[in-house]
Amino acid sequence: MITADQVLNARFQTTRFRPGYDQDEVDDFLDEIVAGLRQAETGQRGTGTLRPDEVAAKRFSTTSFRQGYDQAGVDALLREVRATLETHRTR
Repeated sequence: MITADQVLNARFQTTRFRPGYDQDEVDDFLDEIVAGLRQAETGQRGTGTLRPDEVAAKRFSTTSFRQGYDQAGVDALLREVRATLETHRTR
């Protein structure tokens, strides 16, 4: 399981000459994830609760010839977030 603090402190390799994910889009979504994990960690449920399927469905714009986040690293973190949210939902 991954915690909100681990997501908050996540760092990704950057790309420049191969496709990467738009950094601003990823950072904005990670903010949503941190808020959603904090809710799950404290047992709060609300209208803004992040669902595992929302994480799985999220798509980011890709970059070419400008700096972006390594896609594999971001995808791996999102898989871990999704698994964590699924675990919290079954509690």
